[in-house]
Amino acid sequence: MLGQEDLRRRLEELRSEHRDLDDVIARLQETAPFNQLQVQRLKKRKLALKDQIIKLESQLLPDIIA
Repeated sequence: MLGQEDLRRRLEELRSEHRDLDDVIARLQETAPFNQLQVQRLKKRKLALKDQIIKLESQLLPDIIA
C-alpha cells in the first residue's frame, strides 16, 4: 500500500490532469465545428480521473465512526 505522501502526490497529479482536461475540452468546444467524439472521450477520461481522486481522498481521510 502507498504511504500518505505518495497518496498526496498522486492525488495532486490526478487533480492537475483533471484541470488540464477541463482546459482542453473548453478550447475544443470553442472552435466550430469540433469533434464531438473526441470531446466525449475526454469527458469520459475526466470522469474516470474524478473517481480516482475521490477514492484517494477517502483513503487519506481517517475513518470516523458515527
